[in-house]
Amino acid sequence: MISKKICLVGDFGVGKTSLIRRFVDKQFSDQYLSTVGVKISRKIVDLTELNSEKTGSVQLLIWDIEGHTKFKAIAPSYLQGASGVVIVADVTRLETVERLPEHINLFLSVNPKGCIVIAFNKIDLLDSTELEHLLKLAPNLKQYDQILSSYKTSAKTGDHVDRIFYELSEHFISS
Repeated sequence: MISKKICLVGDFGVGKTSLIRRFVDKQFSDQYLSTVGVKISRKIVDLTELNSEKTGSVQLLIWDIEGHTKFKAIAPSYLQGASGVVIVADVTRLETVERLPEHINLFLSVNPKGCIVIAFNKIDLLDSTELEHLLKLAPNLKQYDQILSSYKTSAKTGDHVDRIFYELSEHFISS
């Protein structure tokens, strides 16, 4: 079994901790708890159970990194050694979507060979028309070859939450 470090990065309050709790513990809470520094979770992903073309298991060491701007100075030390990152934006707050390139560039400055998945989180709070309008305002991320994909997620309903972690795991097995 291989073990890989991944980080969840994004502005404060975008749902990083909630996405991890949904994936690791299959739980969701409406209570907002601000992460201080970093919290590390662990989960084994067995790709053979997923009807995946890939087989094998990956132990994910998931680093939940604080989203406050004053934290940016020490964030690179937490990102060190990460094979992948999930960069999270809150679809109800356009500024978190607009800052995606900032988070991508920070991650790539530390891990130029790392892979990226984007999570447009909290889709349960917008109707489909509002969501599509917001995504049209999102910055163009096509210049980043390291982005595997982006997902519209909801930690509350579970929409596409497992998929973001499975995609990273499949990428680790194949690379």
